[in-house]
Amino acid sequence: MSDKYRIGDQRHAHFVTFTVIHWIDFFIREEYRRVFVKSIEYCQHNKSLEVYGYCIMTSHIHMILRTQDGELENVIRDMKGYTSRCFHELLLDEKNNYESRKKWMLNLLRDKNTGKFQFWQNGNHSIELFTDEVFYQKMNYIHLNPVASGFVAQPEDWLYSSARDHAGLPGLIRLVDN
Repeated sequence: MSDKYRIGDQRHAHFVTFTVIHWIDFFIREEYRRVFVKSIEYCQHNKSLEVYGYCIMTSHIHMILRTQDGELENVIRDMKGYTSRCFHELLLDEKNNYESRKKWMLNLLRDKNTGKFQFWQNGNHSIELFTDEVFYQKMNYIHLNPVASGFVAQPEDWLYSSARDHAGLPGLIRLVDN
């Protein structure tokens, strides 16, 4: 495994990206976004996860994170594992009638070598935010992502971003005051 994106100094926040295998537009449904948000909330309450910024896009999620206790790598691993299992269960659930792409996604999310379900791409593209300048550069990148993708005209208009909090609007995930 490459050390290129390993979590560095735990005292600093890290910019991380979680990407769905094959860049599938998975997070277009509220049910899926809700699972991810609940996982973040659990980690905030039980694993000392601190969230400074986030943006849930359709195929990937950007976040600025840190932990007070423990290793951020372990929290990310647990969160990705938990959400992957939840998404797999949702796709297999016969009562799930809101997802017309179930068979297609289950096929794409099956590892061709092992046959096992794999939701997230390996790694998390972690970048240590060791200066305020780098921190705010990544925060701006996160907040401008939906604008650059053409989803909204203003960052705070994207409901699934901490840009709302920074604009004084209610957000989905509790942020650390920095």
